[in-house]
Amino acid sequence: MSEVNRGSRIGGWTRFVTARPRLSLLVALVITALAVFAGSGVGDRMGSGGWEDPAASSTYATKALEREFPASQPNLLLLVDAGGKGVDDPAVAAEARRLTERLAAEDGVVGVGSYWQTRAPALRAEDGGEALIAARIVGTEKEAGETLERIAPEFRGTQGSLDVSVGGPVAVRHEMQAIIQEDLLRAELIALPVTLVLLVMVFGSAIAALLPLGIGIVAILGTNAVLRGITEITDVSVFAQNLTTALGLGLAVDYALFIVRRFREELAEGVEVRDAVGTTLRTAGRTVLFSALTVAVSLAAMMVFPQYFLRSFAYAGIAVVLLAAAAALILLPAALMLLGHRVNSLDLRRLFSKRRKKPTPGDGTADGTADGTSGGWGRTAALVMRRAPLFAVATATGLVLLGLPFLGVKFGTADDRQLPSSAEARVVQEDIRSGFPGSPGGGLEVLGEGGATAAEYADYRDRVAALPDVLRVDGPVVSGDHAYFTVLPRGEAVDQDTQRLVRELRAEPAAFDTSVTGTAAVLVDSKDAIGDRLPLAAGIIVVVTLLLVFLLTGSVLIPIQAVALNALSLTAMFGAVVWVFQDGHLSGFLGFTPTGDIETTLPVLMFCVAFGLSMDYGVFLISRIKEEYDRSGDHERSVIFGLQRTGGLITAAAVILAVVMVAIGTSRVTNTMMLGLGIALAVVMDAMVVRSLLVPAVMKLTGRATWWAPGPLRRFHDRFGVSEGGSYPAAVAGATDSTGGADGAVSGAGERDKVGV
Repeated sequence: MSEVNRGSRIGGWTRFVTARPRLSLLVALVITALAVFAGSGVGDRMGSGGWEDPAASSTYATKALEREFPASQPNLLLLVDAGGKGVDDPAVAAEARRLTERLAAEDGVVGVGSYWQTRAPALRAEDGGEALIAARIVGTEKEAGETLERIAPEFRGTQGSLDVSVGGPVAVRHEMQAIIQEDLLRAELIALPVTLVLLVMVFGSAIAALLPLGIGIVAILGTNAVLRGITEITDVSVFAQNLTTALGLGLAVDYALFIVRRFREELAEGVEVRDAVGTTLRTAGRTVLFSALTVAVSLAAMMVFPQYFLRSFAYAGIAVVLLAAAAALILLPAALMLLGHRVNSLDLRRLFSKRRKKPTPGDGTADGTADGTSGGWGRTAALVMRRAPLFAVATATGLVLLGLPFLGVKFGTADDRQLPSSAEARVVQEDIRSGFPGSPGGGLEVLGEGGATAAEYADYRDRVAALPDVLRVDGPVVSGDHAYFTVLPRGEAVDQDTQRLVRELRAEPAAFDTSVTGTAAVLVDSKDAIGDRLPLAAGIIVVVTLLLVFLLTGSVLIPIQAVALNALSLTAMFGAVVWVFQDGHLSGFLGFTPTGDIETTLPVLMFCVAFGLSMDYGVFLISRIKEEYDRSGDHERSVIFGLQRTGGLITAAAVILAVVMVAIGTSRVTNTMMLGLGIALAVVMDAMVVRSLLVPAVMKLTGRATWWAPGPLRRFHDRFGVSEGGSYPAAVAGATDSTGGADGAVSGAGERDKVGV
């Protein structure tokens, strides 16, 4: 591609986004208002499940049992307290039967059964003071939730001489969804003002501080509208709203910080407003675009998994990343055109220092010296590079040690213990867990198809009952060519022994076709599905990230370094997740109940999100180093310059994003708390340890070989890659050419960058 075409294309883009700035902002305001309307009520249309594999045998068995034997799959449990009389008292039994008949008469409720009808031991508490009424609410998650909202007030509380509490999986999901929406609103009320205060501290100017916040609000509202549309065609998890808020604010702040900072640098050097906008788009704008693509790719990798819980985060993440980038690259330049030098207005820092001079971010006084290679971050980079082997080994070793607890991870599934201890649905499940024999509602169901004789059913039941992890087998319940058995495990519903029992049941020979479902079976199938697709997801992230970073830098080694160091930056997060949320350290302080395992999909989600955010910061730093290297050809000076110019920016962005994630982490739902606090830790570790210490140390060790690329790849980058910065002296270009090695690692850098994008 010719340099003239590149330059004209960039100039055209600059003219497009700055030609009618008032009209652009007015159109954006109208679109945002429409997004508010289109996205209203999106939370009510979302589900709180999505951990199962739709193609798994457990999912097939669940649907077949729901169709053929509705009573076998109860999702609603009424815990009936006899009030000290005992559940076998005649008056209590009569009242309970009337309650059971009332429930059976409700629309949308099928398969109603109770202890007083069946006398099943699993439905009676061991002390005889409580018993259960079980039923199934039919329909989708949304329909079941609406039915529960309608009937729960009629059955909850005092019913004659009985006291009734509402529980079961449908109640757990519904209460979790309501709590998440309440907590999300609280998190937004915390995050928005704190973010604004931090932005004012970073920029000084209140006007400049409002710009990132505006971009974030546009991205969040737009994503809610997108998710509202997606709910019309597929299931979306309510948990995805948390990611929308966190990434919408976090990435908008990142992108706007980078663009506004560069714009103010250009103004401080005396550049006209329109030219400053053009240079900003050519440099920082291109970096934002590449950053958005890398983050979007990391999140898009979750699309390969079948669970709609993970896919929902891909929908929300891709939408909010692209909208944040679009707003930063279209609306923000228009706003800067209108503001011009007024972007520095309302400098609140003057309130604390009357003698403070006019802020000029990016000039010599702001960054230490005129060349930007001294000052705090510059001195840090220089120190690290003087002791590069020590810092590289010590930092990498420390990160690996922090990640060691993850070697003991145990995977499980989300249950009622995700809820706060006061939640009604959790109280019911806790009573059942501690006071009832076996695991009511948490057993395994074996579906038999194809028909069999009574003797064949009995033989199968006896062989299953003889398995070491089986407490009791109930059934078969037969209807035509279908039958089912209920297998109660000796252990907890999803512990390792019960998961092993699932595989034993599936391997047990029978005279008829069998399939197994239940909580443990769903977990086994979910783990298998994730394990099967994890290499593909990781491959997509790695390959596309390597390609994008190569297109940005033209180097072979920098993309490899970026992927490796980003992955290393996540070790502390994964180690902390196991140490805190699985093993229970700090559970009292944080206010959650440890379950001894980690929900299977959470590590995948946290990896994709945290890896993408790490690449976000990595691209910011690498692009500025690359720009200076293209200008000067001095490798070590370029690394120091890049960290000096972006170190404070990245740290500020990381702190703001961490504040948003911590606000999300104040949720009363454990998985949301884990997501928020875990990613906050990953972001801080990446910005303050990896970018500040490990990256300059590693780049010092690799030296000028950092920029090497073989001839064919260099020519590929010349044709399809992008370049930062403007022109620089031909003498510098010649110097870099002469030291570029046989393959010309930096050959032609000056020519490539004479006309920027």
